[in-house]
Amino acid sequence: MDSKTIYNQYKAHNLKGRYITLEKVESVLKDSNLNQCKSVLGFSVNQKPIPSYRLGCGSVKILIWSQMHGNESTTTKALVDFMLFLDSDSELASKWKSHFTFLIFPILNPDGAENYTRVNANEVDLNRDFINLSQPESKLLFETFLNFKPDFCFNLHDQRTIFGVGTSGKPATVSFLAPSFDESRGINEVRQKAINLISGITELLHRDLPNQIGRFDDGFNRNCVGDTFQQLGVPTVLFEAGHYPEDYAREKTRMYIGLSLLHSFSILYENDIVSNKTSYYLKIPQNNICFFDIVYRNAKINYDNSKIITNFAAQYREVLKEGDVHLEAYISSVGDLKGYYGHKEYDLESQMIINHPDNFPKIDEKVNFRLENDKVFVNGLLKN
Repeated sequence: MDSKTIYNQYKAHNLKGRYITLEKVESVLKDSNLNQCKSVLGFSVNQKPIPSYRLGCGSVKILIWSQMHGNESTTTKALVDFMLFLDSDSELASKWKSHFTFLIFPILNPDGAENYTRVNANEVDLNRDFINLSQPESKLLFETFLNFKPDFCFNLHDQRTIFGVGTSGKPATVSFLAPSFDESRGINEVRQKAINLISGITELLHRDLPNQIGRFDDGFNRNCVGDTFQQLGVPTVLFEAGHYPEDYAREKTRMYIGLSLLHSFSILYENDIVSNKTSYYLKIPQNNICFFDIVYRNAKINYDNSKIITNFAAQYREVLKEGDVHLEAYISSVGDLKGYYGHKEYDLESQMIINHPDNFPKIDEKVNFRLENDKVFVNGLLKN
């Protein structure tokens, strides 16, 4: 199976950017046959419909959801691409629809997606609501889980740009997790299936994405949906879409998530998850918080009436303005920054920062400054 060719053939090129809403997804899907597979099983806090799509008639049932955090849209784009593949008349899609039954929520949190917030309209993190089940969106997912009785669950998310792959200095572009089912982080038959599947996906994905695949922290949290479903006996795989260099629109990452989905169902179709791959899984480097968006090294600043050389870093904040997501750089750390990397780095060559009377970068300030050699940085980036 040439996964890249398949992915590129069915990619929804008119669905792009970070701001992905239910209206945008449905606009892309309206001309496909997928509307015949669509059902509205529930509504959000603001009474937006939460559509699901049921594809296939096979005995192996797969429950997939994306954007339960409204500002995590990369996996939604990849999931729509995958749905368009399933809607095609390709021989492989037909085989998979005979083998699997897919139940897919492209956007579980449409209010959060519209507002570009992690939380829903009641300001609740849906992925911390699986003990209380206080929100209509989390209730809907749980009721669907009970009624559909899936054989596997796929929980799709984005992760921040702060994560790297172990100590490699490489960004964690894609990360996976087989959630724990109890505090011991043990491995039973259910979690073993998720571990074996992740190991198979990673082996295949590594060909296209070497050294940029991580393993998410497996600390148990019964409030989380993945831990809950794993505890209830259904193998659950967490996908985390992270940063790829120079890809803040996350289009490259989208492709790697799309490839991961294709690899997943190729493995499950071939029933290639019977071998114990725990040792391989545990060798996938854990995610490590070691990145800033921008690092500035060797800056001269005033500190306690002395001129010293130091480093500082900026992190982007995502701000929704006029229907698009804008990145605004703010100073997030000042100091040695040993062991930290920047997705973009500048050597300021011992030049004095000149941006206010005390010439000192302050946490939470916007990153707009000038150096004594007249180089100017605006929103974190060198402008001249």
